[in-house]
Amino acid sequence: MPDEKADPTAAHQVELVIRRLDSLSTLPSVAAQFFSKLLQPQFSPSAIADIIELDPALTTRTLSLIHQQGLSFSVQKFSLRQALDKLPAHIIRDVFFSVKGLSAFDPNDDRTLRRKELALHALAVACCAKDIADIISPRMDPRLVHCAGLLHDIGKLALEEAMPKSFARIVEEAKSTGAGACTIEQKHLGLDHTILGKRLAQKWHLPNQITLAVWLHHSDVVRISQSMPGTRIAQVVQLADSIARQSGLGQSGSFDSPEPVEQIAQSLAINFGQLEQIRQKLPEIVRQKSEVLGLDLPNAAATYCDIIHTTAARLAHEHTELSLENQQLQSASSHFDFITEFLLSIDSATEAIDIAENFAARWQKFYQTGVVCLYLAPQANSQSLEAVVVENLSQTKLVYLNVPAETPAIPKVIASDFAILNARDYVDWLFEQLDVDFDLNQTKLMPLLAGDKAIGAVVFELRYPADVELFWEKFRTATSIAGSILDVACAAAKQQRFVEQFAQLLAGPQTHYFAFGEPLAKPRDTQPQIGFPQGGGPTDSSLNALVEMAAGAAHELNNPLSVISGRAQLLNETETSAERQQILKQIQENAGKISQIIEELMSFARPQEPRLVQTNIKQMLDEAVQLAAQKQNVEQLDVQIDVADTLKDVFIDSAQIVSAIANVFSNSLESYTNQQGPIKVTADAGESPDFVKLQIIDFGCGMDAQTLEKATQPFFSAKPAGRKRGMGLAYAHRVIRLNKGRLRITSRPGSGTTVTILLPCK
Repeated sequence: MPDEKADPTAAHQVELVIRRLDSLSTLPSVAAQFFSKLLQPQFSPSAIADIIELDPALTTRTLSLIHQQGLSFSVQKFSLRQALDKLPAHIIRDVFFSVKGLSAFDPNDDRTLRRKELALHALAVACCAKDIADIISPRMDPRLVHCAGLLHDIGKLALEEAMPKSFARIVEEAKSTGAGACTIEQKHLGLDHTILGKRLAQKWHLPNQITLAVWLHHSDVVRISQSMPGTRIAQVVQLADSIARQSGLGQSGSFDSPEPVEQIAQSLAINFGQLEQIRQKLPEIVRQKSEVLGLDLPNAAATYCDIIHTTAARLAHEHTELSLENQQLQSASSHFDFITEFLLSIDSATEAIDIAENFAARWQKFYQTGVVCLYLAPQANSQSLEAVVVENLSQTKLVYLNVPAETPAIPKVIASDFAILNARDYVDWLFEQLDVDFDLNQTKLMPLLAGDKAIGAVVFELRYPADVELFWEKFRTATSIAGSILDVACAAAKQQRFVEQFAQLLAGPQTHYFAFGEPLAKPRDTQPQIGFPQGGGPTDSSLNALVEMAAGAAHELNNPLSVISGRAQLLNETETSAERQQILKQIQENAGKISQIIEELMSFARPQEPRLVQTNIKQMLDEAVQLAAQKQNVEQLDVQIDVADTLKDVFIDSAQIVSAIANVFSNSLESYTNQQGPIKVTADAGESPDFVKLQIIDFGCGMDAQTLEKATQPFFSAKPAGRKRGMGLAYAHRVIRLNKGRLRITSRPGSGTTVTILLPCK
């Protein structure tokens, strides 16, 4: 097991191990039941649905297959059976024959017993979650909830699969200390099974609501669901997990007290009597389902081996045919096909290292190279990096490498420009750490460029040296496309980790106020915090600091400024020198400007609570145009307003939103050099029935990415010092958020700016 003081590197290594899993193993008894049905001559998908729906390994494999075949689920009508019926029987049979049986065949082996207990616990949570969903239906689909309950601990199953000895020690420590699994996992691994389960759920393309349940079922889901309705299934799974543990059905690997159920039940509008009925029926339901799975099947290992031997010859023959067909397809492939297939194989949830693995395998297959190693540049202040190695057409592995100090991971000659180098002259450190035999005389090195920056490199054996000139342009195109996609994936991963850190803060130790109806502690009052989306707004902590700074500034500066302004006025009235009168007047004016800055800062940091009323969109926009004209000191603005017919009223503080939109207008006018517009405004229903969408479009100078990123920060202005204070968009952004709206800005230099505002209708 990793050291007790787990560091980020240890956590990263655990992630690498877990990410190697393409699927989970199932118990030999379950595999025997399942494979026997697959071998039936008149096989039909519905014949195996009863078993698939009760086993985590088979369910995850099914969901991945459904995604691979381009099918999708309706959230209101989730059904594995219906999805299976849409798939050809031969595809289902071929895929599921690849499901592994647990290697520990002895029914009394500790590992087999431990996996069986985990399977029983998952089954109990699934059955209990479905019963809860039946009560609160139609708010959520019971079949989707059942699946979420079954898969809620796939992170534990993955740990047991990939690191069985470490997992066994984690369970033993949890048992001896009476602790929860998450606590011990965080202590030794640096992360817990909920994060690992989330990673796998995303890799295997499980439905989003199931992924959220896997990730958040140990968090404060009652509080999280108030702002994230999609996490309500996680509430049901957490409640079901507590009931299953209280009932002693299976063993989850946690030995702390189960979560109190009353608060979650109250949030789901379930009473104690209904929970008690579920609790009483649950043992018998789980017993019946375990019989379907064959968890107590005698001689399960022998039966499983017989089935494997029966199918071995047939699978070998089919494999030979597929290999020949694959060679024919390779010879007929074009470079365009290679790029197209690679692009279509990834989506927004795919992690960078998985994209790298995908690309490296496809690279070797298409160009018929020898060994391929693709590595990503290390993060800032680190000499460690991730790499993927492809030794042949069916074997890939992820590795973790260390770059020697003072040695660039990407050689300078290809750090910003494309070239094909002899790898032996630049990356000796890589060959020393890889347990792979490269032919160094034929091994090449190329950068993965994203724009003018290399974010990684590919090292490969070029079996035909003459291909260098033949494929130069194709190599450059392919690596540039891969580099750009990997760069985006790495950036998305950073943002995802920020989200996970935030969720982990929410999941920290919480005070539970009720346990089976008895109050334990008085709730702590909490002050709502206003958060800003990424790209320009202050965080809650920086906003709090801003509030304190503003209050202190107002208290400490306003009185002295009043004295300075008053004294300057008195002196000016008695002064006879015109030059000194001008100086005193400037003192008075600048003191007034400082006071106004403080007032604007306080208005931003502590605005009044909105007074929400139904407001007509057209009237609101007309008032904003008039206010903007007054601010610009002009009689009329060139603003073209187009409001859709029958558009709903919005539920806002009219004065606040009028002021915010007027600030947006003023900012749009500043983008023009010598004219007052035009500004185009459209108002329509948008994509959500609960919001009205406004778009304010100017055709001025626009903003570059660096300016756009700071556009809504207080006191930021692209104008020269002294021209603008930069509070307009910051105030607009703040006020619109207070009114439960949203503001987004898009812009390009020379192409104008579009400000999109969503305002609530109720």
